[in-house]
Amino acid sequence: MKMTSGKIPIGSLLVLLVLLTITEGRSLRGLGMELRCRCIQTESRQIGRHIGMVEIITANSHCEETEIIATLKRTGQEVCLDADAPWVKNVIERMISSRRH
Repeated sequence: MKMTSGKIPIGSLLVLLVLLTITEGRSLRGLGMELRCRCIQTESRQIGRHIGMVEIITANSHCEETEIIATLKRTGQEVCLDADAPWVKNVIERMISSRRH
């Protein structure tokens, strides 16, 4: 490649940007950070008695929504819960109040 008067070829810039993007994505995943929302759809049916654990992921730069992910007791399957469902709100309130005591 011939460089004239300090200009960098566009192809070289594109390669550099791709490499930076790939390494940045890998480093964030290695830290346990998601680069997008985890929940594609949510469950609004009442499944409270089947829940073993609940994880709350607050809104962040990669996802505008607060995500509530329940792990089922028997199967270990993760299910995204509808944060607006009344029974889900009750589960969250019970979790918060049990941590205070």
